[in-house]
Amino acid sequence: MPVHNDEDFIAHVTNRLAALPCVRAVALGGSRATGGHRPDSDWDFAVYYRGGFSPESLRALGWPGEISGIGEWGGGVFNGGAWLRVDGRHVDVHYRDLGDVENQLAEAREGRFEVERLLFHLAGVPTYVVVAELAVNKVLHGELPRPEYPEALRRQAPERWWGDARHTLGYARAAHAERGHLSDCAGAIATAACQAAHAVLAARGWWITNEKTLLDHAGIRDIDNLLGNLTPRPEDLTAAIDEATARLESAVNTACTAQASS
Repeated sequence: MPVHNDEDFIAHVTNRLAALPCVRAVALGGSRATGGHRPDSDWDFAVYYRGGFSPESLRALGWPGEISGIGEWGGGVFNGGAWLRVDGRHVDVHYRDLGDVENQLAEAREGRFEVERLLFHLAGVPTYVVVAELAVNKVLHGELPRPEYPEALRRQAPERWWGDARHTLGYARAAHAERGHLSDCAGAIATAACQAAHAVLAARGWWITNEKTLLDHAGIRDIDNLLGNLTPRPEDLTAAIDEATARLESAVNTACTAQASS
């Protein structure tokens, strides 16, 4: 029987997911959890499991769509999930291994993290994204920690992210700008902007779980104007990279200075 209102829909999906073997908690994420959703936004659920969770148990629910195996999304913090249709709605289900989540929480509290390659993340995804999910997602079943932004991560992550951004821009200037490689330079500026935005938000102690609004939250969306005016002339590309470096460095330094004085 179709479920029509949002509350009943959430309860329906949560109850089915919570009953899967080895699942200890279920959370609602994305824009539906933060209140920034549109009527047509997807529904993002995460199942937190311990032990031998099997995607086959999710498949057995009979919801149409695509279901990945454990590790089929490249491993790492995003170790699999599903794109489904439930009651006519788009539903994403992410697998979250509680052992890995707890390890990443401990690492983040020491200021340590890695950056993994992942589709839809220009700058890569920091391993502390699963900690960010704990902080911002809405727990629907079970119990999960609700971490504050670790002070060690605020101190150490900005330097790491800005270092990556600086090297990204420096390489583009040396290897591509003088050759008139517009696409390569544009890609480098866009990637560096995302890296710098991570640095800004880390300095502020703001959690972020994806790149959809990353530049906006960091206050550097105006980098779009710079990209929109690129030409393949080497002198123009060099000037654009230099301007991008100055803008992004200023944004990162401002955020770090504010953090140090708070």
